[in-house]
Amino acid sequence: MVSAVFHPSVTETRNADNGSLRAAPLTARPAPTSPDPAAQKPPARVFDWKGLGLKVLPPIFGIGLLLGIWALATIDGARFPTPAATFDATVTIFSDPFYSNGPNDQGIGWNVLYSLQRVALGFGLAALVGIPLGFMIGRFAVLDSMVSPVVSLLRPVSPLAWLPIGLLVFQSANPAAIWTIFICSIWPMIINTAVGVQRVPQDYLNVAKVLNLSEWRVITKILVPAVLPYMLTGVRLSVGTAWLVIVAAEMLTGGVGIGFWVWDEWNNLNVQHILIAIFMIGVVGLMLEHMLIFVAKRFSYED
Repeated sequence: MVSAVFHPSVTETRNADNGSLRAAPLTARPAPTSPDPAAQKPPARVFDWKGLGLKVLPPIFGIGLLLGIWALATIDGARFPTPAATFDATVTIFSDPFYSNGPNDQGIGWNVLYSLQRVALGFGLAALVGIPLGFMIGRFAVLDSMVSPVVSLLRPVSPLAWLPIGLLVFQSANPAAIWTIFICSIWPMIINTAVGVQRVPQDYLNVAKVLNLSEWRVITKILVPAVLPYMLTGVRLSVGTAWLVIVAAEMLTGGVGIGFWVWDEWNNLNVQHILIAIFMIGVVGLMLEHMLIFVAKRFSYED
């Protein structure tokens, strides 16, 4: 005879006193809770007003302090124009900056553009000569020994000292000004490019020898990417120097340009326009500097 053996189920439990079975109370399991979508959202970004204030307010205070000192120094307004008078003259000039009443009477906009054109031509020629020459000087030790003394001798010469040479050779003011920009812009590009080539790790060049790369592939695949930050630094220095020199060169050569405009306004004893020209020269130089900084950051390998 087969006897059935029953085991208590999960819902039953045995009474400890009489061994009888009784039902065990069912305990309800907590239902799984779905994550709250609101709790999973990242915290809202709070605008950094403090950081913005630290960036904006100090320059504003600096400019305000400069204007305040200027206003106090010219409170009598006898010899030097006040900020208010200079501002009124600025509004008048920039109401029509591109007027033209003949070759020697043009608006400040045309004068700035003519100066930028001369800077672009002189700087472009300096880049075409200086950057390849810097690569060759840094690549070949013999050429470095030949050219370095010449560069060291001519680099400290004042750029304006080259202006009479340009006038003698070209017999014209405009090419002489471009020549002056060229000769003062070439040295930073030569030196910085050569230093960048010389600082390329020797391991890179050893790998190129093992792979039997041609000189052209060594320059384009190894040297140019490694030297680019140095080269851009030389370009920045050259542009700043060129913009400084063109003003002085145009004062001496005449014609159209922001430098000639400053000198012409001095002959007319119009100090307000001279101050406006100084402001324009600074703004254009600042724009050129930030433009090249932006380009340098785009080609930088640093994070």
